Amino acid sequence: MSRPTATRLLLGPLLQTYFYSYLIGQRDLSPRTISSYRDTFRLFLRFLQQHHRIQPDAVCVDDMDAPRVLAFLKDLEKSRDNCPRSRNARLAAIRSFFRHVAAANPLLLPVAQRVLAIPMKRFIRKAIGHLTREQMQAILDAPEAATLAGQRDRLLLLLLYNTGARVSEIAELKVQDVCLESRSSIQILGKGRKLRSVPLWRETARLLRQWLRRDKVMPESPLLPNARGTFMSRSGVEQRLQLAVARASAKHPGLKSVHVSPHTIRHTTAMHLLQSGVDLSMIAMWLGHENIQTTHQYLDADLESKREALKYLEPPRTRRKQSSPAKPLMRFLDGL
Repeated sequence: MSRPTATRLLLGPLLQTYFYSYLIGQRDLSPRTISSYRDTFRLFLRFLQQHHRIQPDAVCVDDMDAPRVLAFLKDLEKSRDNCPRSRNARLAAIRSFFRHVAAANPLLLPVAQRVLAIPMKRFIRKAIGHLTREQMQAILDAPEAATLAGQRDRLLLLLLYNTGARVSEIAELKVQDVCLESRSSIQILGKGRKLRSVPLWRETARLLRQWLRRDKVMPESPLLPNARGTFMSRSGVEQRLQLAVARASAKHPGLKSVHVSPHTIRHTTAMHLLQSGVDLSMIAMWLGHENIQTTHQYLDADLESKREALKYLEPPRTRRKQSSPAKPLMRFLDGL
């Protein structure tokens, strides 16, 4: 009986070693990153099962060749309506796996090289969307203060706006992360497992004190629990935000034409800080940006500041030349 070639090695054992030994054991990546990489391979195995009738436990390394990876990425964009950013994030996880297995087993290098040669897709970076102060206030006022869920939602939205935190950072907050001493603040665990402390407005601190007095809570308890008393999910936060936006739209019709997500509120916090004269380096620390270049995007999006700057630039005086009638050929080219 002939021995299997290197590329006919089963994917399962290699994938388990990659996650347990490399990502968790050696690199000690965050649970969020592990979950993202895990979901990529879940989706890829389902793709192979549905389109190539290969059962997950029977998948070999060469079943993940470049043409199938490309087909998988195309399927993500078509069937799941993934944007290029999401597509590139899935490809990054697959690339990471092949870099690891190629280093561990050089015989897998030919397959790995072809997959690693797949380029990231370029895309247009849209202008950052953010809310006006009036729109943001309408959303904050939307939850019903008479109910426990409404009180939590009000605090949730206020914390999103006050801190500019990512949705996953807000959902994972614990009671012990809150400091309500003379200088109220909240500690947030961000990307790269970097802790940052963000000061709180008096209104935020007041609502937090009221919220924490509702019953006995343990330091490890979720600060903003769901109906089951456990941590809210990302989709749960999104759902509560959309409910508030729908209610706010009744009083502020302009919100009906605006897409509002938790990340929109994060952008709103940054833009309002920038428009209030806060330095970019401070905004970068506030939001937990590792690179200040990421924060520079808010300068590009701040159209009002650009209009103010334009006032200091005197427009040049130019003479208007009378243009002669265009010839037929030139008229054709001008119309292209």
